[in-house]
Amino acid sequence: MKIVAISDTHGKHKNLILPQGDVLIHAGDVSSLGKESEIKDFLNWFSKTDFTYKILIAGNHDFYFEKIGENTKVLEELIPENVIYLNDSGVEIENLGQKALRIWGSPVQPWFYNWAFNRYRGEDIKRHWDKIPQNTGILITHGPAYGILDKTTRNESVGCEDLLAKIKEVKPKFHICGHIHEAYGYIKHSGTEFINASVLDENYNLKNKPVVFEI
Repeated sequence: MKIVAISDTHGKHKNLILPQGDVLIHAGDVSSLGKESEIKDFLNWFSKTDFTYKILIAGNHDFYFEKIGENTKVLEELIPENVIYLNDSGVEIENLGQKALRIWGSPVQPWFYNWAFNRYRGEDIKRHWDKIPQNTGILITHGPAYGILDKTTRNESVGCEDLLAKIKEVKPKFHICGHIHEAYGYIKHSGTEFINASVLDENYNLKNKPVVFEI
């Protein structure tokens, strides 16, 4: 199964060149200002991409997703039938005749100014990571884990310590994030493949390619 990972498109999704794959994963910040119109424009594009599974979470720019929360009626009207939206939730998808692949997604990240889905470090954010199931194969969070693909242009690590602890406990095969544009890349650490899939650089220019991997 070939998976294509992207993040932080910030309204520039139509300029992306997507490679072929079976699953398309977006790790948040689909919009710039988080307006309803921006979200709908992205979802219209996302739903038409040529992938068997299309999975996304929200990011700190995506205020409209935070506004509607878990309002089932609004979400049913907003999310296209062929799109899977995760918000502290998971989904199992077929894996080419093998054991079903469990994917879990959460939009929260440590407090960062007054953006969407902010949580204070410590117990406030830890309660979200506590929900991650032990059988998670791919974990998607908007923000990175502490010390892994999380350095800003000031060389500061801004990832979440509690998220890193949970990843070490669960040991997913892959962790996909974004948020820190300049930390784009991938690295293997303690048995987990970590991917920062931000396609825009720190100046919000479309610079980085989607990350492709197989599972």
